[in-house]
Amino acid sequence: MSYYTFFKRALFKPLVQVLMRPRLEGTERVPLSGGALVAGNHVSGWDTLVIPAMLPRQMTFPAKAELFVSRGPVSRVVAWFVTVVGILPMDRSGGRASASSMDVVLDALRAGKVVGIFPEGTRSPDGRLYRGRTGVARLALATGVPVIPVGVQHTHPPSWRRSVVRFGEPLDFSAYAGAGNDRDVLRHVTDEVMAAIQALSGQPYVEVYASGVKAALREGREVEAVEVERPGLGRTAPPLPHRP
Repeated sequence: MSYYTFFKRALFKPLVQVLMRPRLEGTERVPLSGGALVAGNHVSGWDTLVIPAMLPRQMTFPAKAELFVSRGPVSRVVAWFVTVVGILPMDRSGGRASASSMDVVLDALRAGKVVGIFPEGTRSPDGRLYRGRTGVARLALATGVPVIPVGVQHTHPPSWRRSVVRFGEPLDFSAYAGAGNDRDVLRHVTDEVMAAIQALSGQPYVEVYASGVKAALREGREVEAVEVERPGLGRTAPPLPHRP
């Protein structure tokens, strides 16, 4: 039995089941083998436990590289834990280091692993769904793996309401595989992923980045965050890349 399986059975899943009493929908939609991206909304820090605890396959997340550095007793335990359960280190300093970190995620997907990602890039500041970052599109197009949307609700424990975890139909963007770094394609794919998440989570959608709203709130500035019906509203799908 792997460390991941042990911790999931002995700690993660029992803890989630006791605190959140989650109701699951659509687990049969998760492919039983092969690489996949699980893309979800992010309303609570507990989402990083709830989703993998309820997923019928082993799943890993990218995490900041600082967690893997041992500086004291506590950090040594954290570094050991994230290593043995297969969390992927991500360098967020930018440049070549960040690019190399992305290669770690690409290698995991190509090796047939399931990787979780929150396209919003940060937790929602107010419970609404915010504009997705295009990293999810870049990973999907570079590897050809399906994107499995997931929508969670009521993941702030303890809550009198049962948490809900809904998995959607896998999304296939292989038709755009030859698009490279085309910005219109990356935005279209990202919006389609966010639309699928919204359909599962039932959240109002805001066409701005959550990080910008959080920064404005910290600085005491007002920010316009107008809700729209769905991600990508009014934008047409880009043409498929030419194939000889």
